[in-house]
Amino acid sequence: MSLYYEDCREDAGSGNAFPFDPVQTAEAVIGAVLESEHCPYAADVSLMLVTDDEIRTMNKETRNIDKATDVLSFPMFAYTVPAAFSETEAHKADAFDPESGHLLLGDIVISADRMAAQAEEYGHSLRREFAFLVAHSALHLIGYDHMTPEEEEVMTAKQEAVLTELHITREN
Repeated sequence: MSLYYEDCREDAGSGNAFPFDPVQTAEAVIGAVLESEHCPYAADVSLMLVTDDEIRTMNKETRNIDKATDVLSFPMFAYTVPAAFSETEAHKADAFDPESGHLLLGDIVISADRMAAQAEEYGHSLRREFAFLVAHSALHLIGYDHMTPEEEEVMTAKQEAVLTELHITREN
């Protein structure tokens, strides 16, 4: 799995670092999601950290919702069935990088502002909130959604299973 990480916040380089390694955490979480879903391919994911203002603009431009959110997911391929990786074979030009041969999963955009506020609100670590948002978004990138109570139950269980496997719990 290859992760392309960029912290786009203006103050990212001025001591606004995280108390954990976001690249290492994101790679572990996305890798665990893909492994749990039996992804047979090496995959590429782009991850950007932005401010509330930046994610609000993206949310308005892409979803016509004029408010900040915690995470946005932009899948490169629309699965008809979640994690049906065999579907990608018929769409090689859209689903795979022609140079590396990696499956292109898409982009994850996280509001660092919202992530910090939610970590405090829920009483767990910043790393735990970051990992949760990455797991949530990675599942969206492979076709999972939470539009119905049944879908939400499935997604919640998958997120928790991955975080538990990685020992990233609400207590740490």
